[in-house]
Amino acid sequence: MADSPVTINSPGGQSAPANPEPSPQEQKQMEQAYAQMKRKMSMEEIGRKIKHKIMVLSGKGGVGKSTVSTGLALSLAQQGHRVGILDIDITGPNVPKMMGLDGRRLHVENKRIHPAEGHMGVKVISMAFLLEDEDTPVVWRGPIKLGAIQQFIGDVEWGELDYLVIDFPPGTSDEPLTVAQSLPDIDGMVIVTTPQQVALLDSRKSITFSESLKVPVLGVVENMSGFTVNGTTAPGTTLNIAAPGGKTLTTTADDDGRFAVTLDIFKQGGGQATADEFGVPFLGALPFDPGFVRGGDDGVHRIVSEPDGPSAQAFANVVEAIQNQLSDGADGSLEIV
Repeated sequence: MADSPVTINSPGGQSAPANPEPSPQEQKQMEQAYAQMKRKMSMEEIGRKIKHKIMVLSGKGGVGKSTVSTGLALSLAQQGHRVGILDIDITGPNVPKMMGLDGRRLHVENKRIHPAEGHMGVKVISMAFLLEDEDTPVVWRGPIKLGAIQQFIGDVEWGELDYLVIDFPPGTSDEPLTVAQSLPDIDGMVIVTTPQQVALLDSRKSITFSESLKVPVLGVVENMSGFTVNGTTAPGTTLNIAAPGGKTLTTTADDDGRFAVTLDIFKQGGGQATADEFGVPFLGALPFDPGFVRGGDDGVHRIVSEPDGPSAQAFANVVEAIQNQLSDGADGSLEIV
């Protein structure tokens, strides 16, 4: 005799199969829930494989945040660390161009995304790799962006890294909030500002935002801090140089005839003052260097083109200050466990 289907009497007296087939909508919901669970487990695993995770934020656009993010990553790689950059700027991704990876496509294997490798072996993930054309705008509402960010975290085969630098769009909205809630054990945020008051107002918001997320502020970086003019003249010559704001700067050439004077194009010291006001570390100042503009366009960062130059040294000083905030100690040495 054929087996009869098992039925269950509902409270209303109606009978229903004990093991009903899920509807297409229920099946889709189950698949989505399973995928989300796998991604969450993957994010936890990634969190264990990456020793340090650093968020780079700015409350305002145009302060050179992506330049700072790539500079920090390259400076860390220059020390011999294994480094990755996660470019979370969905609508305006610039990191691949700065890292010499323009036009590159991502490799996918076994449903895992493999990062591209830029200068000094730095691994890079960015929305730019997924665009057919660099002029194509990304017009996404919030939930779609958040899903993409979680994919960039959970579906990427980063391997073991010493540092992951996460570059964000300006502001304190969905992107940093999603990363802070999705990626475990964030070490802290680096706040990038320029010296002028408008940028400092927005950087204060970023510091307050980090406090609301209970993510430590590793410190404030003042970018475009000053432009240094170098030259030669007769030894011992005193020069008076007209500076912005109607000021006159005086300098004297050394015994070899060399002189240097720094022009405060966007003022100076605002980053230090903001850090002091909020009781967070000041990580240092980065110079206004036209080489950053050329390097960003050519895909050759200043640290790559002049690894021993003054800009590379300025980044090295900022990296040392960040490492002093981490558990590694002042020497920045790492012990992978």
